[in-house]
Amino acid sequence: MKRQNEETDSLCELCSHANLPLTPFQYEQLTGYASLLEQWNRKINLISRKEDAPVIIKHVFHSLLMGIFHPFSAGEKVLDIGTGGGLPGIPLAIAWPDTRFLLVDSTGKKIAACQAMLKELNITNAVAVHSRVEELKGLSFDTVLSRQVAQLEQLCGYAGRFLKPGGVLICLKGGNLKDEIKTALEASHTHYGFPVSVEHYPINRFSPFFAEKEIVIARK
Repeated sequence: MKRQNEETDSLCELCSHANLPLTPFQYEQLTGYASLLEQWNRKINLISRKEDAPVIIKHVFHSLLMGIFHPFSAGEKVLDIGTGGGLPGIPLAIAWPDTRFLLVDSTGKKIAACQAMLKELNITNAVAVHSRVEELKGLSFDTVLSRQVAQLEQLCGYAGRFLKPGGVLICLKGGNLKDEIKTALEASHTHYGFPVSVEHYPINRFSPFFAEKEIVIARK
């Protein structure tokens, strides 16, 4: 209980610094999710088991930062590809309960864990589905999310066919992105003309754990 209270306090401080207002219930859900993620991770490999930062910071708060650069709206349809243990989709679904999230992963055990966590946390605006992203048919989204380590050009290839006009792909990435962005832009003609433009923003000001991390937004 003490640890959960400390994590809630830490998350409150980080969110306040990021100008991300949340309710006490949302903080409770987010810390509850972090705890469930760690529990499931002991059974299934969802996140690294050699963490250099608390899960509440490295995974939960990291995911929430997407909403600083892209405020989600009511009714917005969002696809989280390669969600793994529900990242970034579940934290964002908690923080933006009026936005609709579809969480997709090709590993059945990971999706089963996501489904169990969504049920236990009573999250009703997110659905987790076991599928390869290439197999999704007849769907369109306002926004596509990813925390995958895949190259941006590959992620744009996945996202391009799902995004509505004016849609965006938002990625959490690290390292030197100059060449990656250049390649994605040069390959846009093979991905439904996507992306038209790419922006990237360092997030080291929010936590020293994000020293080499950036948020990348590719626009259609």
